[in-house]
Amino acid sequence: MDESAVSNIYKAKGRANDNPLILHISNLDMLNSIAKNISDIELKLIDAFFPGPFTLILEKSNIVPNVVTANLDTVAVRMPSNIIAQKLIDYANVPIAAPSANISGRPSGTNVEDIIEELGNKVDCIINGGECNIGIESTVVKVIDGIPTILRPGKITKEDIFNVIGKVSIDSHIFEKCSLNDVVSSPGMKHKHYAPNTKCIMVYSNDNNKLVNKINTIISNTPNDVLVISTSENLNNYKSKYILDVGSKYNLDEISKNIFSILRKVDTYNVDLVILEGVSKDGIGLAIMNRLIRACEYNYIEC
Repeated sequence: MDESAVSNIYKAKGRANDNPLILHISNLDMLNSIAKNISDIELKLIDAFFPGPFTLILEKSNIVPNVVTANLDTVAVRMPSNIIAQKLIDYANVPIAAPSANISGRPSGTNVEDIIEELGNKVDCIINGGECNIGIESTVVKVIDGIPTILRPGKITKEDIFNVIGKVSIDSHIFEKCSLNDVVSSPGMKHKHYAPNTKCIMVYSNDNNKLVNKINTIISNTPNDVLVISTSENLNNYKSKYILDVGSKYNLDEISKNIFSILRKVDTYNVDLVILEGVSKDGIGLAIMNRLIRACEYNYIEC
């Protein structure tokens, strides 16, 4: 609720001021203070997914500063399940505006070492709650014409939402680049995000032989060193000196937990190109693919 404090978030992260923040709450009284005209569908989503890795876009009340919402008439609200976060919000006794712990555009910090390295001289205090259990940010949903619409996929999947509401939609911007003139309702939809400095390309096929052959062709046609971010099953299939294991393609939860810490290592290899191996878009795979596509700035091949 403090405009000056919220402005310091944008300053510390180097974040564009048209990129709205999420307000984190610890109880429903806080929700009712910052949002209004909550529909029955929105109440069902709140009942099903609060607390947890789920953010809901709601009509904001007048007490929410415009700096939080990038001048929109909506506010993003989440109730975290993390006990330390809950106690911090309870102690503050006010909703807390918070983004992921990273410099804007960079892969998100998921362990305290990476966060100290990136933000240690930009913030007054860092609370070490241990390594992130999920690794990727929350699912962001806005109910549009009575249909829950996923603006940013996350751990709560389209299947989870469908099972509660019976209908769900996916915003086209999840896999399409926004223009700089677009007005967006959710964090992480518009600006460069999750991206290393090194050029990246993502390759995916549901035929593993085609996938491996395409990646090896790109490696052969690249004159200098290439780094491959590979699933565990394909580690020995690539003709590259540098390969990082992101986890098993049969355990997407493992990949979601590892992906940002892996992406943060990329620039230390000083290669000319990074090839990201894509995964199935089923379940949490949709969220992983969204992050990978953003990391490679939409430089994406499906074969």
